[in-house]
Amino acid sequence: MRRADRLFHIVQLIRGRRLSTAAFLAERLEVSERTIYRDVADLQHQGVPIEGEAGVGYRMGAGFELPPLMFTQAEAGALLAAVRLAQAWFDPALAREAEQALGKILSVLPAGARAAAESQAVYAPTLGQDPQVQQHLQQLREAAQTRHKVRLRYHALSDEHSERTLRPLGCFFWGQVWTLAAWCETRQAFRSFRLDRMTQLERLDERFRDEAGKTLADLLREVGAQARRARA
Repeated sequence: MRRADRLFHIVQLIRGRRLSTAAFLAERLEVSERTIYRDVADLQHQGVPIEGEAGVGYRMGAGFELPPLMFTQAEAGALLAAVRLAQAWFDPALAREAEQALGKILSVLPAGARAAAESQAVYAPTLGQDPQVQQHLQQLREAAQTRHKVRLRYHALSDEHSERTLRPLGCFFWGQVWTLAAWCETRQAFRSFRLDRMTQLERLDERFRDEAGKTLADLLREVGAQARRARA
């Protein structure tokens, strides 16, 4: 990859995430972390408002924009495949937004590139996902974005019934099953809940703020540490 292309990709990766570590960027671009440090420093000297520092992570400062991009045929095909998956497994509201976004992308492609993208041979047949699961997915996804607590009634695989007050952190798809990662205020610990085992769900008016030890980043670090211990 030419250095100019690498610098462009660094900007795009940092723009697309809240925080990007040098290790993440190095892995994605298949270069050393030292190269990333040098490239980011050069971008900063050129006036690109990248905030952060080595050992912590980088993010893009407010107000930075790049000119509109033209997607390649392969990129458009990948987006089309992603939307087909969205239509089968996302909640209807999110799938609809994804389809509308894809329509805008396809509309600016040359006719040949658009036809090639639409002929992408990847499909996701709808298998009749439970409408209640779809409804819960939308409710939880929106509650996580707006930082609203939820009250949940849950029927565990152990046949135990419980009621919990949760801080919804993120919804995860595991091929056939959606789960919610949450901070459980009832148990004062991270917990995971299958959406198809939820019997009742209510979004509360009470909102929450990120607190140390109770965020999605904290949960992911905890899971990562457990995985490393298991491999040791």
